[in-house]
Amino acid sequence: MNIARRRPFGQNYAWVVAAVTFLSLLAAAGLRSAPGVLLTPLHDAFGWERAELSAAAAIGIFLYGLIGPFAAALMQTLGLKRTLLAGLILMSGSTALSLFMSEPWHYLLTWGVLSGFGSGAVALAMGATVVNRWFVARRGLVMGLLSASTATGSLIFLPGMAALAESGGWRPVVIAVSLAAAALVALVLFLMPERPSDIGQPAYGATEIEPAPPRGRPGDAVMLALSVLVKAGRNPAFWLLFATFFVCGFTTNGLVGTHLISFCGDRGLALVQAGALLAAMGAFDIVGTTASGWLTDRYDPRKLLFVYYGLRGLSLMALPFLQFDVVSLSIFAVFYGLDWLATVPPTVRLATESFGEREGPIVFGWIAFGHQVGAATAAFGAGALRDVQGSYAAAFVIAGFLAVFAACAALLIRRQGKAPPAAPVPA
Repeated sequence: MNIARRRPFGQNYAWVVAAVTFLSLLAAAGLRSAPGVLLTPLHDAFGWERAELSAAAAIGIFLYGLIGPFAAALMQTLGLKRTLLAGLILMSGSTALSLFMSEPWHYLLTWGVLSGFGSGAVALAMGATVVNRWFVARRGLVMGLLSASTATGSLIFLPGMAALAESGGWRPVVIAVSLAAAALVALVLFLMPERPSDIGQPAYGATEIEPAPPRGRPGDAVMLALSVLVKAGRNPAFWLLFATFFVCGFTTNGLVGTHLISFCGDRGLALVQAGALLAAMGAFDIVGTTASGWLTDRYDPRKLLFVYYGLRGLSLMALPFLQFDVVSLSIFAVFYGLDWLATVPPTVRLATESFGEREGPIVFGWIAFGHQVGAATAAFGAGALRDVQGSYAAAFVIAGFLAVFAACAALLIRRQGKAPPAAPVPA
């Protein structure tokens, strides 16, 4: 018999769970953004080619997306809390292990394969699971806040990591990332119940306690994730969302997150200045993505995606032609930063509308896999293109055209059912 363990704040304890989720996503975002800072120091320390370093980053990004839907299914069987703890422990352990690397394949194994598996369990599919499980009211707003944690990870970690790398090389960066992930383990262990019913409360905005469904066996997670994929694949909305999120990943984590610092270095900016530029984007993305969540609760998400992708494409096509002075880069940081992950709340809403509250997070996990495939493509492709052409300019122009394509594709998504109206906020 499951005895409810009551927590303070009543229904509002859902916000404590959201805060722990935010911090966990933040740590995963910091880990995934670290290769952009490590690129130059590792090249200088070991003489490894940029293509080799970019390959490890690409594999980590790819697995970060691939594991997402399986992790979302595992949260339905093994449990949300256990899955999250396993991911954080693997993130911390794999990055700490890289302190002993001496060959390129060591970097690929630790920061590519192992950290990719760990961070994949701490991805936005987990955020969607928390939102659907703990919130009825304010879902768009909370998803916007959780999505902003990806940029906040850059905001908090990147300037510090860049300073550490400039003063002490790559090792201090690795230690900082490993310790940050380890610190989250205790918070999740003590502050995150599995479900609202475990603390004797309904979800935020609901009036009745929803009993926990049977978990099933952990081994069923793989079949659940694959069966949901087969079912979703029959719906054209899935493929349009997958394609647009591919472009989202290509234009954010893969290109800008991995290569903007090196691009700025090519144009004469110091490592710390370039890191500060990405951090500024992160600051503005907190505003943009949170506002996007608020707008998603009120307006057609397809039209929001059209605006977001269109503006992103124009900014990326313009970047190679800027002077790379303080004024032009500040304008780019504001314009692009507001749009960085604003696409997530509308995409989650469309996935939930089309596939339901239980399967929606797993479907979004597969859509987010498309995001990471795009990111991995850009992470490796832009590095290889830089080696061949000696410049990143073509990569950024190509990304801009892809974003304009995604803007048009978003309008083709057919809404198959609208989400229920937001429940009243509890007093």
